[in-house]
Amino acid sequence: MENKLKIQIWSDIMCPYCYIGKRRIEGALEQFAHKENVEIEWKSFQLDANFVASADDNLTDHLAEKYRKDKVWAKEMMDNMTQNAKNSGLDFHFEKAIMANSFNAHRLLHLAKKHKLSHELEELLFKAYLTDGKNINNNKTLSELGLEVGLDAEAINEVLNSDAYANDVKQDIEMAGNIGVQGVPFFVFDNKYAVSGAQHEETFVKTLEKVWKEGQFGSKITHLDTKDGDSCGVDGCD
Repeated sequence: MENKLKIQIWSDIMCPYCYIGKRRIEGALEQFAHKENVEIEWKSFQLDANFVASADDNLTDHLAEKYRKDKVWAKEMMDNMTQNAKNSGLDFHFEKAIMANSFNAHRLLHLAKKHKLSHELEELLFKAYLTDGKNINNNKTLSELGLEVGLDAEAINEVLNSDAYANDVKQDIEMAGNIGVQGVPFFVFDNKYAVSGAQHEETFVKTLEKVWKEGQFGSKITHLDTKDGDSCGVDGCD
């Protein structure tokens, strides 16, 4: 049996449940006896690759329009997500959220992956968007976050002022389509078992233990028979 258990996570910074899912897999790992032998690889996904933000955008109106509901419904949806986040130790402030296209943030994440800092940068990007109300498509914001996790300033500028890692982002998204990802977060354990959505920690712990016990690698991914977890897809969050 190989010593490393690899978890690939498809995620979009604009997805609230992806942040919750990050906390839950982290919580599960704290309960897993072999956590030091687990490697996490973040994969890019975009809920709306064609989104272009404007100064008038706000999340309440966006959700209401997307789901063809009223603003009261959208506000209740965000309140439910906020409470869900609190249960995982997170503090969401949707009233401050600045809507943005996440493509450039994903490109920077690929630079961070090269230096084994993607997990740290994912955390800061989620917090910037969902808690601090920062624009994660702003070069100054991205540069500051990149520097905070330890990336080189010159390397950051090179990425942000070019199309570097654009193909890597697109390849991640294409791969997601090939394995049937319809919403995020989406977790693949050792290229063998897939778990969709921000499952409860117990589900992740059981999956980790199952994969570790089997210690085998398959070329075909099997979707585990779990109840769908909270996730966001191209048609919205549910």
